[in-house]
Amino acid sequence: MGRHSLPDQYGAGRSDPRPRARRRTVAVATALVLAIAGGTAVAVQSGLLSFGSSCQEDPVRLKLAAAPDMAPALREAAKRAREDEVTSDGRCVAVSVTARDAYKVADELATGGKADIQVWVPDSDVWVQRVTADGGATQVTPVGTVASTPVGVAMVPAVAKSLGWPKRTYSWIELAGASLQEDGVRLGAADPARSATGLLALTQLGTAAAKIKGGDTQAAALMKTLSQRTSDSDTQVLDTLPRDSSGTEQGNPKRNQALILTEQAAFAYNSSAAGAGSLDMFYPKDGLPRLDYPYTLVDQTRLSTDESRAAIRFTTYLRQQEQRRVLENYGFRTSDDDVSEALVTKAGGSRPQPYTQPAARPADEIALQEALGTWTITVQSARISTVVDASSSMSEPVGNTGQTRMDVTKASLLQALATFTPEDEIGLWDFSTKLDGDKDYRVLTPTKRLGDRAGDGTQRDRLSAAFSALAPVPNGATGLYDTTLAAYRAATSSYGRGKFNALVILTDGVNQDPGSISRADLIDQLKQLTNPERPVPLIMIAVGPDADLEEAELIAKATGGSGHEVSDPAQIHSVILQAIVAAGAQEGGKTGEE
Repeated sequence: MGRHSLPDQYGAGRSDPRPRARRRTVAVATALVLAIAGGTAVAVQSGLLSFGSSCQEDPVRLKLAAAPDMAPALREAAKRAREDEVTSDGRCVAVSVTARDAYKVADELATGGKADIQVWVPDSDVWVQRVTADGGATQVTPVGTVASTPVGVAMVPAVAKSLGWPKRTYSWIELAGASLQEDGVRLGAADPARSATGLLALTQLGTAAAKIKGGDTQAAALMKTLSQRTSDSDTQVLDTLPRDSSGTEQGNPKRNQALILTEQAAFAYNSSAAGAGSLDMFYPKDGLPRLDYPYTLVDQTRLSTDESRAAIRFTTYLRQQEQRRVLENYGFRTSDDDVSEALVTKAGGSRPQPYTQPAARPADEIALQEALGTWTITVQSARISTVVDASSSMSEPVGNTGQTRMDVTKASLLQALATFTPEDEIGLWDFSTKLDGDKDYRVLTPTKRLGDRAGDGTQRDRLSAAFSALAPVPNGATGLYDTTLAAYRAATSSYGRGKFNALVILTDGVNQDPGSISRADLIDQLKQLTNPERPVPLIMIAVGPDADLEEAELIAKATGGSGHEVSDPAQIHSVILQAIVAAGAQEGGKTGEE
């Protein structure tokens, strides 16, 4: 998601703590959008936008989709705009606001079809990045942020007090780790694949884990535990709290005692009748990721001039002091320089919890993708066979690193291996031409549980050694087609129920075996082997300048998989995780079901 410049992650009214050049880039981008929209900002500042009763006769109508937590506040602001007869070029601005889950809107926009909305306010730039990362998606243009809210851990009072709230502060690892102890805190969260709150917290957790010895293993254990108490959405996760104000239902093992939650969600819960027992809020001391609610124009090139100007006019209206108070009344922050203590108190915060500290630096695309990929393979368990090109071209150097393609590929595969748990099943083949008699491929390590015993060690130890021993075959060519068919046939015949099944093939060239089947025959046979009820997506990664991305995509598509291109083998780890996430999303939850 790093291909897209992030808008202000830190809430309205605060300067961005990132480098000055980055702030200038955002400012210039916003200015360009305003200019494209017809100089609306100048018109606003000059008082040229009229306010008259006749404007109601022919208003500019805008459809705005907002994250469910933000929708009520924007709906009230839109109502006020109509009552105030806010105009754009003499015509009233009539905004209709609907609540729509951000991940659903992102999925719809990713198809590239004609959008039914002109403005989108998701809860996080995570979703904007996801759309812009897809070249075929509908264009989206963020022009600022509406508000912000930090992500923390909310707990029922009895449990919070037992952990020393509010005087004692914790890191993300320490708070999540409380769920691993005997009779530990029952911690719930929304699914990171569908919730920016869950994903940003997960990424922060991964960042924290990377800084401590054995952190990867601890993070995997935390994810596995957390996955047992995950809900589909931020709204649904609140339903897992005890329902009685006395707290006696806390003894029910199906009820969560703590949630990864935004400050705004805790504010809304504590303000409602449902929140009779209230929540106390922990603000982790090692950084607060934040939802930033980017105000985003959808398919701007198709918007009329009136629509563009009206959309910009509404966002300037939201920046007015009265509308900022509306947002604050719903529990959102509109400034990080002046955090309302009343808001924090209603959300369950209290000093010395570090609720006023600067926002954590926004996670980049790679960090987010790796966190989501790790989550996918950790919580679902995976059965993945990896097939690596061992042709002589893998001995080619990579830049001026002093390493070959094979050296860097091995390092990236070992990095990926570290993210899998003992329950995952991983195997390794290599291929060239005539490696095993007339076969272009050979099985180096059968696909088995990483925790299984293998000789004096485990399958993980055996795989680590096999990855490290990979070497190019002198004068070896690329027997891609026969190898792909054989590996896919093996992967589908040994399908693992209840697991994410996939075949990963890495190649730095095109098929060079004149005696192999044709590409057309390969694709036909792959389609025959594919079974939607037992999905095994092929993830084919084209490595280096000699590989053919178009062919990789064509072959992989026959199985419901995906083709990818990397110029640097060091990118393989991230691409594998990205492909796993994409394949899992495509299956829509059917993976592993019979």
